[in-house]
Amino acid sequence: MTQRPISLCVITQDEADRIRDCLASASFCDDLVVVDGGSRDETQAIAREMGARVIEHRFEGYRSQKAFAVAQAKNDWVLCLDADERVGDELRAAIEQACDGGFTGAAGYRFYRRNDFFGRFMRHGNAGADKVLRLFDRRRGGWRGPREIHESVSVDGEVKMLAGHLDHFPYRSLAELMGKQERYAHMMAVEEFAKGKRATLAQIIISPMWRFFRGYVLRAGFLDGWRGIVYALLRVEYVRRKYVKLYLLQHGQKP
Repeated sequence: MTQRPISLCVITQDEADRIRDCLASASFCDDLVVVDGGSRDETQAIAREMGARVIEHRFEGYRSQKAFAVAQAKNDWVLCLDADERVGDELRAAIEQACDGGFTGAAGYRFYRRNDFFGRFMRHGNAGADKVLRLFDRRRGGWRGPREIHESVSVDGEVKMLAGHLDHFPYRSLAELMGKQERYAHMMAVEEFAKGKRATLAQIIISPMWRFFRGYVLRAGFLDGWRGIVYALLRVEYVRRKYVKLYLLQHGQKP
């Protein structure tokens, strides 16, 4: 496979069972950068075996860790992935074609990401395919902004769309899913509290209901069968926990 002058940037923490497939899916990049937060498994060894430059760096937040990884890249054009993501064949071909054309007229590229939920990619609801900006010229953008969670890339210039999918496998089990939701709810509550945001009892009741209605009804999550209802109910729990934690913080309690 011909490699292109693109730096792949991945942050990891105990991803031994997933990092190999992630790096293999982006083997068309001539520079593989893995920034590891101090894994206790074989993540670093496997990444090096796959030809990546592994840099251990204390985790201080998702956005900060990803920005640090981009800063270690050898190329100006970078592709940022999480360890649980894979570049699909059609997307790989589209990235290669864009690179061969010199990324003309673009500061970055978006593409669809499809999310696996217990063995099948979701097509509807809040878990349906979303657009992500992950390929960009680091001279004109990056992981910017104050938020360390639900972080995103922004660029100064035109953003184009590429064909194909980024395949996302976010959960190994229901226990992992619920644990991740708990961590994210806590981080979001702490961050919003620090910004001066406050929760009301009405939000604790209404916001979870709205999340369910928006995803399961308005966005047709019901078309994904049992996965659709399970996912919608789990997201209700996430929203409820976030607002409860925020409410506790503003009343001087530990969430």
